[in-house]
Amino acid sequence: MTAVSTFAAPLGRFLLAFIFIFAGFGKLGDVQGTAGYIASGGLPGFLVYPTIALEIVGGLFILVGYQVRVTALLLAGFSLLSGFLYHYLPAQGMEGFAQMAEMNQFFKNVSIAGGFLLLTALGAGPLSVDNRNDGGTPARA
Repeated sequence: MTAVSTFAAPLGRFLLAFIFIFAGFGKLGDVQGTAGYIASGGLPGFLVYPTIALEIVGGLFILVGYQVRVTALLLAGFSLLSGFLYHYLPAQGMEGFAQMAEMNQFFKNVSIAGGFLLLTALGAGPLSVDNRNDGGTPARA
């Protein structure tokens, strides 16, 4: 195993996890406003707490490499759904630069989902909780 393959997976997990952890804690700063924003996409505002939990806990799981396959699949679905409801649909009523900017946000969500689908397929990789056996030593593939 090369140094690149050893450190690329945890760095990739960090980069994917960071936006969710940051966003989850940000939502805690304005729960009522976040509930209103969730409702603006046609979903019930009470989903604010499960959303915050998914972003923070899911982000932390991805970061440390714990239960990565199932967590990544959940976050891929979340990214696609939120991208569609809160970026793609609103962009349909816009024109020019505003529409382009909103569609860029949608495609960013799609790209993040792609990264999560890779984690779902390939697993957490080295330097992760998932890649350790009960004895605390690296598990064999």
